[in-house]
Amino acid sequence: MRPRPFPAARAALAAAALVAPAVLPAGPALADDGAAQPAAGASASASAPAASGFTIEDPRIKESSGLAASRTHPGVYWTHNDSGDGAYVYAVDSSTGRTVATVTLAGVEPRDVEAISVGPDGSIYLGDIGDNFGGRWPEVWIYRFPEPKTLKDTTLTPTRYTVRYDDGPRDAESLMVHPKTGRVYIVSKKRSGKGALYEAPERLSASGVNVFRRTADINLWATDGAFSPDGTRLVVRGYFDAREYRWQDGRPQEIGSPAVPLQRQGESVTFTADGRALMYGSEGKRSTVQPVTLDGDLLPDSVPKRADDAKNGDGGSRASSGSGTGDGDRTLFIGAGALAVAAGAAVGLRRLLRRRD
Repeated sequence: MRPRPFPAARAALAAAALVAPAVLPAGPALADDGAAQPAAGASASASAPAASGFTIEDPRIKESSGLAASRTHPGVYWTHNDSGDGAYVYAVDSSTGRTVATVTLAGVEPRDVEAISVGPDGSIYLGDIGDNFGGRWPEVWIYRFPEPKTLKDTTLTPTRYTVRYDDGPRDAESLMVHPKTGRVYIVSKKRSGKGALYEAPERLSASGVNVFRRTADINLWATDGAFSPDGTRLVVRGYFDAREYRWQDGRPQEIGSPAVPLQRQGESVTFTADGRALMYGSEGKRSTVQPVTLDGDLLPDSVPKRADDAKNGDGGSRASSGSGTGDGDRTLFIGAGALAVAAGAAVGLRRLLRRRD
């Protein structure tokens, strides 16, 4: 049984909600249907429809912790609960918010499933990579199974990969499969010092241990990450902010900070199938998945630029050169700090207590 939130935690989260409008820059407005709208002063484009948000209606999905756009079924997003649910993956139709398929993974007893990604081979990768004790478990796992061609309830036996990090155990919630090379990456969750990007061997082995090698610092308390469909961009989100990187020669180069909607517990992110927007997910019953339209350098290389993209700031996203420390980013950092003080302890306590049950 999960403990009820402490009164102090509820107060902290309430304070965060009151503080947020004053310190966070406004995100994109949402139309009645949940579609992301251009920011004030931006011209709407008729060249492509805006991405639409949705509410996850399935009462079984209480802790949606990862999100991935289907490559086979347009408008469908794969998600899963955090720990305690079992070996289930859900396909959600974004037009209705309803679950259209449930995949049960046979022979799997998940410990702390935190992330999901779809690879170029048509497989779904599920990351059982969480470790809220900050390094108690020497090994974590990734499960791979083919994305079903028909959306219906089914049971599959996945391939299981054992994972270790070259610099020791750590907590992580972000798993990404590059859409061109098929290489798997994990971003560790920063608690003190810097988080990091870890690279898998070129090919995962189901018979041995796969040692992930640290390749870059990621200065973010990361809760999820995703590659763009063309593989030229990597986005990593935290509870209150996000970073986007140009992916070049297998390494990330930071280019800016896309907007992040205020959510009760921001847990997941994925690109839309066309690469024009990010979809942000949250935990909780009937949680919402909210779109943020990208522009300027934040757009993947293969996505045609529109006339208003050159303004770098219209359409609900922000971009900056180099390290991404412009005025917009400083505003976001201030907001993130204020919210983190109010809500970070509550979130940490909630997740820690859950592990003790």
